[in-house]
Amino acid sequence: MSVKTFFILSVSLIVAYSARAQRATPGNDTVLKGSSIEVIQAYKPQIKQAPKPEWIPQLPPSDTTHPPFNYDVPQQTLYYTYSSLPLRPLALGKEQARPPFPNYIKLGGGNLSTLFLDAGVGGISGKNYETDIHLHHISQQGKIVNQQSALSGIEAEGMFHNNQSDWHTAIIAERNQYNYYGGDQSAYFLPDSIKQVYTTIRAVVDMKNKQDSNTVLNYHPAINASFYNARLNASEITIGLSAPVTYKIDSNLDFQGALTGAFTSYNVNSVATNNNFIELQPGINLHKDPLNGHALFGFALGKGSNIYFLPDILIAYNIGAKFTVSGGWQALLRQNTYEQLTTENPYLSGSYTVMQSKTQEAFINLTGNSGDHLSFSGRISWWNLNSLPTFLNDIGDHRQFYVDYQDVKAISFKTAARYQVANTWSLGVTGDFYSFSGGAEKYVWQQPATKIKGDFMVIPVHKLTVTAYLALLGGIYSKDFNHNVVKLNMIADIGGNAEYQIIPRLSAFAQVNNLFNDKYQRWYSYQVYGLNIYGGIRLKF
Repeated sequence: MSVKTFFILSVSLIVAYSARAQRATPGNDTVLKGSSIEVIQAYKPQIKQAPKPEWIPQLPPSDTTHPPFNYDVPQQTLYYTYSSLPLRPLALGKEQARPPFPNYIKLGGGNLSTLFLDAGVGGISGKNYETDIHLHHISQQGKIVNQQSALSGIEAEGMFHNNQSDWHTAIIAERNQYNYYGGDQSAYFLPDSIKQVYTTIRAVVDMKNKQDSNTVLNYHPAINASFYNARLNASEITIGLSAPVTYKIDSNLDFQGALTGAFTSYNVNSVATNNNFIELQPGINLHKDPLNGHALFGFALGKGSNIYFLPDILIAYNIGAKFTVSGGWQALLRQNTYEQLTTENPYLSGSYTVMQSKTQEAFINLTGNSGDHLSFSGRISWWNLNSLPTFLNDIGDHRQFYVDYQDVKAISFKTAARYQVANTWSLGVTGDFYSFSGGAEKYVWQQPATKIKGDFMVIPVHKLTVTAYLALLGGIYSKDFNHNVVKLNMIADIGGNAEYQIIPRLSAFAQVNNLFNDKYQRWYSYQVYGLNIYGGIRLKF
């Protein structure tokens, strides 16, 4: 081993031993003497001063841009006789357009001792209500002994509107006078027994809720009460109700239901007869183009606790925009009240048997149009008529009719067409044709098998309006006083009306009925009035 190597190894051992000794005896560590170090610096915080703004009043810079100047030409609209309401925000509510002359009176007279009155008052209205009053009278006297009649009446109604609903009420009073001038003219009748007078007093109240696109429940309840009195020992009291409801299931389907009823007490010669019915009619209503329709299933409890099934089913299909084909099955219940029957035949005897009628119809219908002016329709039906009231006067003094109920079937064809050119002229015609079968009697007494009606309107010159009508009835059978079957002559009634406006407030009119002075009989042994012409003036205010 060299000296250098030995020296290095010896130094390393000595250093290692010394370090071990120091770790083993911490009390012998070398400690520096305590001292402190103080660092001193002068510091003064400062905030940088913002520059002071100099306020100088001055105008804003001028706007040199040019606004656009646009003028919208309003839509050119042609007005005829209708004046549209001005558009208003919904929050302002409904505003009624006031007609220039809401009231009028029409007076006239003519041959057959005709006196004519027609008046209307429509100027009593406000922001939330409007009223209408109508007065009318016509009386005539023919050349046959005791041939005269008179009809007078007043109808008043009002509408009241609030945010939720529309309320409607009406009061009707009418006096309808007829004389029994038919039958055996050689026989003597007490003057007091010749005149028959029907008096009607009726009150109606109904309410309809407001509807909009968000309304799902619609309802229209109504109640009415009437008193119907005949001068010759007969009277009738009726209370009716109706409560239709529609619930919108979705945009194409509605639930529809109705509760209807009428409670009638008929009194003749101090003997009262009840004639009541009540009906519940639930169903659905579909309106999804091109298919529409409804299916209602009515169940009614009628006179004598009889139960009736009264369906109302309709299916309609639109073929493009011009044609609609529909078909269905409908059934109705008729009370045959004294008011209903004497309105149809005023020469009915007060003593008759009260029976309710059920009418069923299965039909196929077609409606359409051609161009802008022609519309038309056609309907083929099969009928089942139970207890159909028919009329005969072949017993007693032949003046009054009695009711003969029949169970019959029928096939009918109905057609209608109308051609109209704006408000210049129009022509329309309707026709109903029946073929009866299956009854116990040979004919359905006093029921027309053919009904044709036509109407025509033209404005040939400014301020002059001319209308005309045509009525044809045929196929009417009855029995003479010897109980033989007779067929009445075809009824042809042609007439018309003309009115010329002299000034805006005043116009003159003329009316003609039975132009060819036909002596037809609608009811056997009762010849109608002949040619009747009357005229007068109409004043608006």
